[in-house]
Amino acid sequence: MEIKIIKPEDQAHGQFDDGKIKEQKPIGFSGEGSLINRLGPLFYWAWGHSQEHAEIGLHPHQGFEIITYVIKGKAYHRDTLGTESVVEEGGTQLMQTGSGVYHAEALKEPSEIFQIWFEPHLSQAVKRTPSYSQYDSNDFSITDKDGVKIKTLLGNDSSMKIVTDASMWDVLIPKGTVYTHGISSDRILAGLAIRGDGAFSLDTNEPTRVAEKDFAIVQSGQGGDVTIQALDKDFRIFLIEVPTEVDYPLYRKPK
Repeated sequence: MEIKIIKPEDQAHGQFDDGKIKEQKPIGFSGEGSLINRLGPLFYWAWGHSQEHAEIGLHPHQGFEIITYVIKGKAYHRDTLGTESVVEEGGTQLMQTGSGVYHAEALKEPSEIFQIWFEPHLSQAVKRTPSYSQYDSNDFSITDKDGVKIKTLLGNDSSMKIVTDASMWDVLIPKGTVYTHGISSDRILAGLAIRGDGAFSLDTNEPTRVAEKDFAIVQSGQGGDVTIQALDKDFRIFLIEVPTEVDYPLYRKPK
């Protein structure tokens, strides 16, 4: 296994509504400047911030499975399926966009969100009826492992299910504490540090420092353990695991 760190300057950046929403994108769209443009079926990952009322107007999606996770504040949503919803802090919305849906988004108070796109087999996905699902924070299990709080959003017994093979966790590691995360063979573990600094270690390597806003990628061949330690303060990191390869064709992003 090996660890690769993508610094913020090598990630993509964007904005909406005349800069009222600012985004850091560890995985961006084509032409946005991100060093990483996909990891297996993990197609897009944006970390958005807004300090004021901001909106993104009605726009279309098709095929992809799109998750919005509210880290802070609230996310407002409406779509052509007739949905009008508000996702509170710690909750998610899931759009399985299927044959196509239009939606609009708004952040009406200081907010911080992730939007993450997963790619199922698109030629099959576009034949499905689009759907919208919403989950509150207390719909997800949180386990305590020696003081480490692990919130499971995808995988295991999570109430949120998608077609794409993927797992997601929101992990809070107290200052000075060590957390060990196992990775199966032929998988990729991606981590975005959103609070504090930490260190990643593999069995055969010296620790690799992961600063706030860094994007860490661990590529697994035979599988193994990654040790994550919080350094001088609590460390919050969002982890996604996906297969290195899938058994269906993936969309080729234009350059």
